[in-house]
Amino acid sequence: MRPLVTLPLLLLAGLTTAGSAQSRHDSSAPIDFSAAHQEFDDRAKRVVLSGDVVVRQSEMTLAASRMTIAYSGDIFGGGSPQASRVDASGGVTLTRPDQTARSQYAIYDLNRRVVTMIGGVSLRQSNGNVVNGGRLTFNLDTNRATIDGAATGGAPGSTEAAPGGRVTGRFSVPKRDDK
Repeated sequence: MRPLVTLPLLLLAGLTTAGSAQSRHDSSAPIDFSAAHQEFDDRAKRVVLSGDVVVRQSEMTLAASRMTIAYSGDIFGGGSPQASRVDASGGVTLTRPDQTARSQYAIYDLNRRVVTMIGGVSLRQSNGNVVNGGRLTFNLDTNRATIDGAATGGAPGSTEAAPGGRVTGRFSVPKRDDK
C-alpha cells in the first residue's frame, strides 16, 4: 500500500491571506502551442509535437520534449477540431500561478479536467514549499491535488525509487512577530 496525500491547492499555493484561494483554471480556454516540429495524423486524430514543446491554456503552461494532442473533428476538412487529451514526455514542467510541478510524463485529460504527472514528481511553490512523490493528480475543477509515493517517486529527472515509496516534502513556517 502506497502513502497517499490529498491537499487542497490553496495549501499548496502557500497563500498568505486566509480568505484568498487559487483561481479556478479555465479549462474551456483555447490551447495554444509551439514546437520545433509537428506532425498531423488526421486519420488517427492526433498531432505529434516535438522539440521544446510549449502548450498554454489560460494561466497554465505545460512544457516538454514531446507531446501528442488527441482531438475530435477534422483539421483539414474545414472543421473545428476539439482537443481531448494531451500526453507529454521528457522533462515535463507544469506551471500555474505561484507553483511549478516537474515530472517525466504527464497526461492532461481535457474532458475530465485532470492533469496527472508521473515519474519523479516535484511540486514547488514560489514561497519555497515543496512536495515530492511518484504521481501527482491535479483536479482543475476542484483545485485539489493528490500525491502518492509510487515507486518512481525519486528526485526530479530520475526514475529511482523513493525511499519506501513515500511522499516527502517541506513546508515553510511563517515568521512569528515577536514584540
